[in-house]
Amino acid sequence: MHHVGMTVTDLAAAVAFFEALGMELEGKAHMEGEFVDGVIGLGGSSSDIAMMKTPDDRYRIEFSQFQTPRSIDGSSRAPINALGLRHVAFVVDDLDDTLARLEPHGAELVRNVETYEDVLRTCYVRGPEGVLVELCQYFR
Repeated sequence: MHHVGMTVTDLAAAVAFFEALGMELEGKAHMEGEFVDGVIGLGGSSSDIAMMKTPDDRYRIEFSQFQTPRSIDGSSRAPINALGLRHVAFVVDDLDDTLARLEPHGAELVRNVETYEDVLRTCYVRGPEGVLVELCQYFR
């Protein structure tokens, strides 16, 4: 897998949130023209993208903010059982610290931080655009 793509209405907020989570900005670009339109299937598209990577350089998330055509809400507040891409999961060293770092960026705890046996602590938070992010802290 190379990357997962997400469309947002506030690129700066998405970048800031995922930087607070520990990802690194790999690069930004403006995308438009026949090549892009041919790939994504939208005529006259114009967007700005930001590619974020994990510190180990293994995984990437591409965020796109469209100027044209205008973005539509794909049920950004849908519950976890809705069809389609629902969440991105990250292993963190300190769940409480991670939640504290994400809070200023609008992270909303979906319900509770739960502990599964003596294996892990985990929770879901909603980030920018309602993206569900699962955080997992394993006991070692």
